[in-house]
Amino acid sequence: MRTVPTLLVVTLFAAPMAALDAQTSPAPPAVMPVIVTSPRADAADVASIDAIIAALYDVISGGVGQARNWNRMRSLFIPGGKLMPTVPRPDSSIGMRVLSVNDYIAVSGPQLERVGFREREIARRAEQFGHIAHVWSTYEGKTATDSTTIRGINSIQLLNDGKRWWVVSVFWEAERANLPLPPKYLRTEQ
Repeated sequence: MRTVPTLLVVTLFAAPMAALDAQTSPAPPAVMPVIVTSPRADAADVASIDAIIAALYDVISGGVGQARNWNRMRSLFIPGGKLMPTVPRPDSSIGMRVLSVNDYIAVSGPQLERVGFREREIARRAEQFGHIAHVWSTYEGKTATDSTTIRGINSIQLLNDGKRWWVVSVFWEAERANLPLPPKYLRTEQ
């Protein structure tokens, strides 16, 4: 009795089955929308780059003891979106933290409410290609419990899925005595 090698048998039967499967399987959808696992956004918050940047600053700002609308913040970000502050270290090197939106809310939310933090955009440089945009947003922040003004730059990456804008990530660094904001980042260019 003659035996046929197993690989040859698998190849002989697999190729026609794959071709048949390709003919009978439904075609994948032409458009693969962003899968939303976050709260539905207010359409006005995500209608334009200006709108989503304004909403981002607004949602973290408020008076002492004022609860923030964290579901609103979640609704601005793609699922898996990141917030990444740079962190100066005692040895003068720089590190960064990578936070999910929920991590940011858990770590910073109580502090923002306790001190009455307010942040606003004071200048912007934006570039867009197709459905992606990058915004250098110079910010100024103050707390109700301290007269210190905090400034820095948010590097914000955005995506438009054809229906709305999404925040992909926010990466920022605060101004320090040895790192003043350059004048070019104190004026808006679009």
